Amino acid sequence: MAEAAAARRLAPALGAVMLLLLVMFAGTVALGGGSGGRLLAGLRDGSTAAASGTRRWLRDSSWAAAAAAAAAAARSGGEADVSAATATAKRVSITLPGAVDDPEEVVSQVHMSIRNSTARRNLGYLSCGTGNPIDDCWRCDPDWQSNRQRLADCGIGFGRNAIGGRDGKIYVVTNPGDDDAVNPKQGTLRYAVIQDEPLWIIFKRDMVITLKQELIMNSFKTIDGRGANVHIANGACLTIQYVTNVIIHGLHIHDCKPTGNAMVRSSPSHYGWRTMADGDAVSIFGSSHIWVDHCSLSNCADGLVDAIMGSTAITVSNNYFTHHNEVMLLGHSDSYVKDKAMQVTIAFNHFGEGLIQRMPRCRHGYFHVVNNDYTHWEMYAIGGSAEPTINSQGNRYLAPTNPFAKEVTKRVETSQSIWKGWNWRSEGDLLLNGAFFTPSGAGASASYSRASSLGAKSSSMLVSKI
Repeated sequence: MAEAAAARRLAPALGAVMLLLLVMFAGTVALGGGSGGRLLAGLRDGSTAAASGTRRWLRDSSWAAAAAAAAAAARSGGEADVSAATATAKRVSITLPGAVDDPEEVVSQVHMSIRNSTARRNLGYLSCGTGNPIDDCWRCDPDWQSNRQRLADCGIGFGRNAIGGRDGKIYVVTNPGDDDAVNPKQGTLRYAVIQDEPLWIIFKRDMVITLKQELIMNSFKTIDGRGANVHIANGACLTIQYVTNVIIHGLHIHDCKPTGNAMVRSSPSHYGWRTMADGDAVSIFGSSHIWVDHCSLSNCADGLVDAIMGSTAITVSNNYFTHHNEVMLLGHSDSYVKDKAMQVTIAFNHFGEGLIQRMPRCRHGYFHVVNNDYTHWEMYAIGGSAEPTINSQGNRYLAPTNPFAKEVTKRVETSQSIWKGWNWRSEGDLLLNGAFFTPSGAGASASYSRASSLGAKSSSMLVSKI
């Protein structure tokens, strides 16, 4: 379990968008050749203006200073005793870099991005327009391979300000090997991710990378698998710990195993002992401004995407999740109140065959679940404890045949007298085959009404290309 392992490892430091788009793009994790059009200046809508201040700070400041400040802020609470965090709940809103005061404002920005992208598509403004604001931002450029770093300006939601290695050099992975976790060879993926400077990491060819130990990432890095078929599989996988500004795009991550009890390098100047890792595909720990997009994730030892211990400002988008039990954990424990500032956008993903539960399982924070396609679950889709806010908009929920597993939602080990006050709301969702969403708090009120263009489209519009 990620919760238990986290404590052990503290010491070492869219109704507008047609739902057919979800399936079409969630499965297309590595774009080859000439699928595109052109990227027009001004494609990004004005809704991102509210974020311009943060972007400007990231652009105009020294990236090194930004990374150091964010990492120090994360460590200041992340390495503290968990019980101490419980006593400082009133300080949560100001201790996590990247958290916003009004998450509903970010939700509105996502709505506007989707509306604008869909309007352009309906008007034929872009010959390749899809209505997916992320994809429309870069796929329409026939020369996207020469403008890779423009991807960093295409994010939406809470992780929209993740710039990754936008301001750095291009690094090409030529060697799929991982022979030495302490002294990685130049040309390997590990050598790139530990560097102190920003890097945009791409791949020379198709490859399967089997990691001997966790791939511990440094700040301001993008791993961009577009144009190649890149698998990280059958070994350790990605750890994003006490860092900021990381983009993971276009990878197949699967069959991740527990590893550890070994020395692993995390920067050019530091390596240290790592205890056993759980075997998550992507583990986000005490980090901010993180974007995981267009990846396929499946069949790992623990979670597919886990974010814990004060992580925030995260977007998980356009991914294809399959064949897994506990898919996504967001929040360390019910007692770890620093996760009250966790804010995550889950958008345009396909939760597919072989999934059981936790899509996601949330604690404490604010979670915007928008325009996802849920075609499989065995126990439940969305769960939580410790009073998380869950805002479900424009998703398609297709319940399983099991008559006892029709409910989308699950309050984990909490009595109704307590969870009835939690703000869980469903708006514009398409509930099929008997699926039902149990709202609560403000979300259950008849007076709750918010302008929305996120009504789910008919299931007859779904076209699977996976």
